[in-house]
Amino acid sequence: MTSTPDSYDFGDATFVGTNFNGATMRSCDLTGVTMRGVDVNGLDIDGPDLLFGGLIVCGVDVVPLVDAELNRQFPGRELQSAQTPAGLRDGWVAVQDAWQTTVSATSAELVDACVGDEWSLAQTLRHLVLVTDAWLRSAVLRVAEPFHEIGQIFSSAADMGVDVSVFRADAPPFEEILEVRAERQQLVTEFLATATPELLGEDRDNPWGVDGWSLSVGDCVRVILEEEWAHLRYARRDLALLS
Repeated sequence: MTSTPDSYDFGDATFVGTNFNGATMRSCDLTGVTMRGVDVNGLDIDGPDLLFGGLIVCGVDVVPLVDAELNRQFPGRELQSAQTPAGLRDGWVAVQDAWQTTVSATSAELVDACVGDEWSLAQTLRHLVLVTDAWLRSAVLRVAEPFHEIGQIFSSAADMGVDVSVFRADAPPFEEILEVRAERQQLVTEFLATATPELLGEDRDNPWGVDGWSLSVGDCVRVILEEEWAHLRYARRDLALLS
């Protein structure tokens, strides 16, 4: 099987009798796609924005069902949308406890192992350093140079105008990753310890320079929580396969 160029545009196309068996679609826009009479046995869908829209299966919007099941699997995840300082603090404690369980249970030979082209555990923790730097240090605290060099940047960052030269190209030792990660976790803990409703309601700019996206301090914290839970799920999924 060969891969089609990234620039292919199938907008408004119709596929009849087409074989997509085993195909992989990554970073594709499937908004409004209609499928009828399709064989979806084993279809695996995972999208970061799934829970912000709708997914209709046999006439049923399954997004609320997926959200409820993820909350069941990850106790405390429901607090990622908390609106109060206390709720956000409790949500932060819950996700950090869950991460500690996962990191402690992972053997040394698996920290750099990958499933396909997914990130390893080490890369995931580096990305969460980046998440904290972007949404707390840059957006909320307005630090002039917020990014640590070991942060794992996302692939489309350069196209968005992000200066990716500040990030290291080589893979740091896992011990260094854990050290920087712990420092960033402590920053969030300290910030939430004194956060007030008034502070959470203050306006902030999007750290990635996206126009037309109005944010509050509370929104920035909730993005951090959403990223923490999402990447924990990805990590556990892949570690289970690797084990």
